[in-house]
Amino acid sequence: MSNTNDPDLSEYLNKENAYSEAFMADTGNLQRTLFSEMTRRMPTKISTPPERWGPWLYYQYIPEGKEYPVLYRRLEVEKLNWVKTFLRYVHVGTCRISPDHLYLAYTLDTKGNERFMLQIKDLRSGCIIPNVRVDGVVSLAWAQDGRTLFYTLSDETQRPYRHTSPLVCCSKLGSDDIENINIFTESNPSFCVDIASTKDGKFITVYLIDAANPLDGLQKVWKRVSGVQFFLEHHHELFYVLTNAPLSESKKWSGEGYYLASCRLQDLLSSNWQNIFLPSKDFSIQDMDMFDGHLVLSLSKKGSSMFCSIDLPIDVDCKHLLEPEDLNAWFFPMPQNSCTVVSGSNHDFQKSVYRAVLSSPVMPDVVVDYDMSSRRFSIVQQEEVIHFCDRTCPPTNQLDTNQTFDTQYEKEEDVQISEWQRWKDYSDTYCCERREVISHDGVRVPLTILYSHTTWRKDQSPGLLQGYGAYGEVLYESWCAEHMSLLDRGWVVAFADVRGGGGDSSWHKSGSGSYKLNSVYDFVSCANYLIKEGYVHKDRLGAIGHSAGGLLVGATINMYPDLFSAAILKVPFLDICNTLMDPSLPLTILDYEEFGNPQIRSAFEHIFSYSPYDNISQGSCYPSMLVTASLHDSRVGFWEAAKWVAKVRDGTCPGCSSSVILKTNMAGGHFGEGGRYRQCEVAAYDYAFLIKAMGMLKTEKQDMQCTVVTKETEGPGEE
Repeated sequence: MSNTNDPDLSEYLNKENAYSEAFMADTGNLQRTLFSEMTRRMPTKISTPPERWGPWLYYQYIPEGKEYPVLYRRLEVEKLNWVKTFLRYVHVGTCRISPDHLYLAYTLDTKGNERFMLQIKDLRSGCIIPNVRVDGVVSLAWAQDGRTLFYTLSDETQRPYRHTSPLVCCSKLGSDDIENINIFTESNPSFCVDIASTKDGKFITVYLIDAANPLDGLQKVWKRVSGVQFFLEHHHELFYVLTNAPLSESKKWSGEGYYLASCRLQDLLSSNWQNIFLPSKDFSIQDMDMFDGHLVLSLSKKGSSMFCSIDLPIDVDCKHLLEPEDLNAWFFPMPQNSCTVVSGSNHDFQKSVYRAVLSSPVMPDVVVDYDMSSRRFSIVQQEEVIHFCDRTCPPTNQLDTNQTFDTQYEKEEDVQISEWQRWKDYSDTYCCERREVISHDGVRVPLTILYSHTTWRKDQSPGLLQGYGAYGEVLYESWCAEHMSLLDRGWVVAFADVRGGGGDSSWHKSGSGSYKLNSVYDFVSCANYLIKEGYVHKDRLGAIGHSAGGLLVGATINMYPDLFSAAILKVPFLDICNTLMDPSLPLTILDYEEFGNPQIRSAFEHIFSYSPYDNISQGSCYPSMLVTASLHDSRVGFWEAAKWVAKVRDGTCPGCSSSVILKTNMAGGHFGEGGRYRQCEVAAYDYAFLIKAMGMLKTEKQDMQCTVVTKETEGPGEE
């Protein structure tokens, strides 16, 4: 089924799409209603707040009625300058502005197969440089001269690795011909090479390259060790590294998390690293960012995101490990219900302001600037939600009297309460609860539960449980306006942070490899909790999983086919055994670290024990399922979804399996196609499927008819 040139395959997929459309034919009006609700909540025009970088202010703008953003920049006294616009399907891989702000290097995928083409635009003339188009580019970094661009190339399986041909190259822009220079070749297929520059722009980090003298060769920072990672930054002749490696014989380190160390430039060859501080029982270090006067650390405390800034320079000659108190760290004030904190671009090394985006299931994204010099913050912008009062009450636009702030080392009176009064959240309308569910082995699994105060009914409401649990990735639990269309209809939306996902490294490891079944049991425990505690009706719980989350949902359905009444598996990883046995596929070798190598018998037996395709429960009644695939998906082959659906129909209850449908995107890739309006169309289709699968379509039609009648009978001045 993997031969996309086979006409029989195209016919097969088209017939499956036709069957899906026939199955969903009676939901047409509902889809249109849902789409209308979702699009009416969106502003017609969207603009991000400008972010200063050198003399320029950069920002994105989506014009009225358009799908994709336009990237603009301007000097404070000049007109807007158009940088790049995207008018059709496109996936922007990487964008890098040259240090002198004269060139924009970027990579584009216009087909959905995640093979990116490098282009360079001259920002003075607005023209694309014609002889610099390079196919298969993964990452980019500029040298200090603003003319030398480093980039990495992928192999035929789209991995940033090449055995015989150059992997890292650089192009030197000139007046006429472009000079291409080969830099580095990687010989080990189990490694991928990324390239970046330090925040101050003085070094390129693939090994180490002096950005002022980019052709003077590469210097190794540390020997290569499996499982060890280095994140390197530079500040005034000092290197700072975030790593999980043991850096000295006297400091024993388990490698279960990251710690911060430093080294003087002249001591780099001797690897004379000085540990600064290690994580504690209270928090783990997730990431760092460097500014001229400040170091920013991203921390996690019991699954909650925290950020702090530390004034530079740090006394790296201190003889003992330091604590945040020793470094006079400023912990950024944040509302406690903010479950997601995402850093902004923060390109400008010279700035003392750190930009972050705060969000929660009941709070639209808030852009916040933290001034690390004055230790004050300001709210810059919040995502706008239009026509909120469709079915419920308006948002809170002042501070909740019960709202508290996570200030850590900040005194409560120092928090700028008045600044938070500018935000809006929807906690008066929607309830967001955090629970810890006991899994099969006694481990507590975080579960986030979202529902409406006015439409939810105990023991009666339908619900949707989402999970992922792989690659150490954090489950997305931020604000999603589309969810309102379910919540306002009485649905519960829940997020299960199962093992294998984000958090500290031990949480990831305990749900990967030979421990992968922990992810499944965690998901099952969260589903049972929702039913047992009355959040959802026992016959009205659905599940949804994307990619590796589809593996989670598929494995759960095989083991407990009566647990869910409906499921959506989007570009799901279902045929894991066969995929991992094929090293020619893009992610196979890299996935050995996550799932195990099935060429090893013990690993094969474990993978086979939960592989969704290989464990379909014969003769069982399976839930209604919407399974999606993309023809040009380079991560998960479309044939995995197609094989799964065919085998489910063949081996399970004929009556139930007739409501298992396959919808294949014949144009897009792993992330689908289209911009913001297309995403609303997809969400409307998904939600209509769930409503139909739960047997609620008739009630929904009656509600729509009542709405029409009410509007027709309204008198003058009535609402």
